[in-house]
Amino acid sequence: MARHHTLKEFRISDPRINERIRVPEVRLIGPGGEQIGVVRSEVALRLAQEADLDLVEVAPDSRPPVAKIMDYGKFKYETAQKDKQARRNQANTVLKEVRFRLKIEDHDYDTKRKRAEGFLQAGDKVKAMILFRGREQQRPEMGVRLLMKFAEEISEYGTVESRPKVDGRNMVMIIAPVKNKSDVKAEQNAQRAANKQAAREARNAQRDGQDAPAAEESE
Repeated sequence: MARHHTLKEFRISDPRINERIRVPEVRLIGPGGEQIGVVRSEVALRLAQEADLDLVEVAPDSRPPVAKIMDYGKFKYETAQKDKQARRNQANTVLKEVRFRLKIEDHDYDTKRKRAEGFLQAGDKVKAMILFRGREQQRPEMGVRLLMKFAEEISEYGTVESRPKVDGRNMVMIIAPVKNKSDVKAEQNAQRAANKQAAREARNAQRDGQDAPAAEESE
């Protein structure tokens, strides 16, 4: 049965599907990802209709365009879910700030580094900022060296998203976490579940150990 989609379902950014694909031929991909080859568009559409699926143009700029046989409704739903999750991850990411002086003491530097590592491990971005004083503004290369040293030392937890740049009297650098919020939360949930299971097993083992002598005495 051929599939029918109303105009309301389509946006300008949507790919062309079925009869809206008006090129003479396409490079066709089957529903399982198999490469069928270059065929005439009407042949590709007939194959899609016979499978009760849609013909979707996935690479319009190729020569000839690439089209795939798929369930377009399912494809749109899955794409929308992925976009929703991406927006949620982006919304949950917080920009934390760590401030330095150019002539920072070692123990103060270590404190700032550990704080930044904690932020990154939690899935948040870090804005590392150097506050210049007086003539220090004339030595921006020193600020760059300090920030890049900082980035290298916390590279296990984050990567440089925005390299050091001057912002008024300051110099800033943005570091993105290696793991996003959703990954961190999933790992935390898994760890909590493992801890609960371990505690449950420990209680069961302790109870079994306490019951054993009583069983022996009854014999």
